[in-house]
Amino acid sequence: MGRIKLDLHDIYSNGRAIESELKRVMEEAVRKKINEVEIIPGKGSGQLKKHVLRFLAQPDIKQLYHRLEKDDKNFGRIFIHFRS
Repeated sequence: MGRIKLDLHDIYSNGRAIESELKRVMEEAVRKKINEVEIIPGKGSGQLKKHVLRFLAQPDIKQLYHRLEKDDKNFGRIFIHFRS
């Protein structure tokens, strides 16, 4: 039923804002029955991507989605797939 895109470049240095935005987008995807969320932590040093992956691995967050996919063509993108 669609896709949501979340670009974290603007808030990369604010840990609370990152977690808040990730939580917001996950809840929105569930509420609107979205099929896919694209998260763009960017390439950089990889620390932001690790932060995002740790957030997504939390049990209460992990139960919200079906599958996580790291883009093999672009290191700076993560796709979260939801069941319809």
